[in-house]
Amino acid sequence: MTFKYKNVYLNNTYTVVGPYENNGPLSSYFDNHYKDLYCEEESWEKAEVKLLTESMKKVLKKNKMTKDNIDLVISGDLLNQITSSCYSAEVIGKPFLGVYSACASNVEGLIIASNFIESRQVSTCLCSTSSHNTGSEKQFRNPTEYGAPKPKTATFTATGGASAIISNKKSDIRVESATIGKIIDYDQTDALNMGAVMAGAAADTLKTHLQDLNRREDYYDLILTGDLGLYGKEIMKEYSKKEYNIDLSKNYNDCGVMLYDLKNQKEVLAGGSGPVCSALVTYGFVINEMKKKNIKRVLIIATGALFSPTFLFQKQNILSIAHAISLEAV
Repeated sequence: MTFKYKNVYLNNTYTVVGPYENNGPLSSYFDNHYKDLYCEEESWEKAEVKLLTESMKKVLKKNKMTKDNIDLVISGDLLNQITSSCYSAEVIGKPFLGVYSACASNVEGLIIASNFIESRQVSTCLCSTSSHNTGSEKQFRNPTEYGAPKPKTATFTATGGASAIISNKKSDIRVESATIGKIIDYDQTDALNMGAVMAGAAADTLKTHLQDLNRREDYYDLILTGDLGLYGKEIMKEYSKKEYNIDLSKNYNDCGVMLYDLKNQKEVLAGGSGPVCSALVTYGFVINEMKKKNIKRVLIIATGALFSPTFLFQKQNILSIAHAISLEAV
């Protein structure tokens, strides 16, 4: 399912990150950072709420707006019952939609906001997301203190908060189109190989997007997947070429690979993941490069692994999804 938009714009963004992200190659593109994972709070969960709330409040200030200018808040994260988004949205005090597509949540939120704005039901949306490395590890895998070893295919959940103002007010960047993905089951069961789990969904959404709009992959200056990581990125390229004849050899990259220095930051293993991973790269690096006119057209395909530890213990496959949104420099 693909939509075209005529009157939807991205007005401003704000990003705040943890120490690992600030030590990566994109550090100069972020608005703020913290020196440790507690972010001056008492717990990792409270730290994530702080990161997300800061991004929401600061993007309003950056865009010279107040809470009263917002019609709708849309946000999603990884904590149970999207708790971070709920606590942060309470601070803003406006109508709220909580969304969940795991690491694809941010683009899901952008698509919902774009459809509301295009239909003129609302004029301004605050779209946000967050994730926290140790909070996510504790919930989805093992407590960090357990010290469980990980294979090289494992990804590293990014720590940060990211927000964007989407509205009908014209700006340098237009939301041009979007594609809603479908649930994909590629018979994967390894929670420490998310790239293999999600690559098929990313390729399927890319194929659908290009077919629906009668485009080739070279229409875009840059195609980005959300967080397939080092190994998932290669699966994506190979699978897209073999199954759909889509050549990603020239204009494709993965946000999980871009966010960290994989040669020197050994602790991140195969690269970044988490809802905020693609949001940090998009709202930090991509948006700034688009404003400089270095990138004109970009397709962001956020990927999500839809699983819980309970279902893994019951030996169920890990389902996946990918949502895509197209941004164009005006």
